[in-house]
Amino acid sequence: MTIVCVRFQLPAADEAALPGLLGLLEEFTPVVEALPPDGALADLRGAERYFGRDAVELASVIRVRALALYGVDCVIGAGPGPMLARVARGAARPGMTCEVPGDPEGIAEFLADLPVAALPGVGTATARTLSEYGLDTLGRVAAAPLATLQRLVGAKTGRELHEKANGVDRGRVVPNGISRSLVAERPFPLDELDPERHRRALLSATEELGARLRALDKVCGTLTLTARYADRTSTTRTRTLKEPTAHSAALTRTAYDMYEALGLQRARVRALALRAESLTPAEQASYQLTFDPVDEKARRIEEATDRVRAKFGAGAVFPGALAA
Repeated sequence: MTIVCVRFQLPAADEAALPGLLGLLEEFTPVVEALPPDGALADLRGAERYFGRDAVELASVIRVRALALYGVDCVIGAGPGPMLARVARGAARPGMTCEVPGDPEGIAEFLADLPVAALPGVGTATARTLSEYGLDTLGRVAAAPLATLQRLVGAKTGRELHEKANGVDRGRVVPNGISRSLVAERPFPLDELDPERHRRALLSATEELGARLRALDKVCGTLTLTARYADRTSTTRTRTLKEPTAHSAALTRTAYDMYEALGLQRARVRALALRAESLTPAEQASYQLTFDPVDEKARRIEEATDRVRAKFGAGAVFPGALAA
């Protein structure tokens, strides 16, 4: 094992502790990739040679230090590659490290009975499409002809899915910084059941993210929603935007769509967090002309609102739905 994927069991809306925990991992290796809001990948090949221990043994030391220094437990998966380590983390339990064997036969056996959704990047829609044709486990997907998968989910997605289901892991750990993304968190004072309050929290978060992106002259290409529940579990959904944007209305629509897709019904939500990722300079982004006067008016109002907030403060102007 050379790669570990760590998910820190942070308290609700306590993402501020993540940089310190990443620093803890960097005591073992400089090759650490943040996976906000509460995870990271670490390449421990050099650490294995230096400390004379394998990745699973080092994972135990990481867990003890996280508990001792930060009071945070963690779930850890280990594997020969980043994708397999993330799959192992999904199957792991608190206090234990789940490892994927390093040999091809062991990898195939480990993956065979897992659901398709266990693969990173496979969303609900893709998993549902495959399940409709009986491809509900990774073993069945691995055995399916490549051409069949490509007809079902597209050429590129089908090829990637076929490789991953067969244990082919082409990824690598890319050291990054948390600053490559922006996050807006909205904790609730009490566990919240009301969908309308959830939506108002999302509206507030997208307004904040849009304003921050425009102030930095950036646009985001991906939006991630994390819902944390009363039992300390969480659900994360990521969606790629049709075009990179810093337009608050577009961010709000995407956030609402992801929230509806969660189907929370009467779930007790402790906090909601939105993360804008894949940030690029605004001048490098393309903008599809719509010839929609309503959209153009909204963007002009947004520009005027930004000027007012810059002069009188962030609370000078806000949507009427947030007045309550």
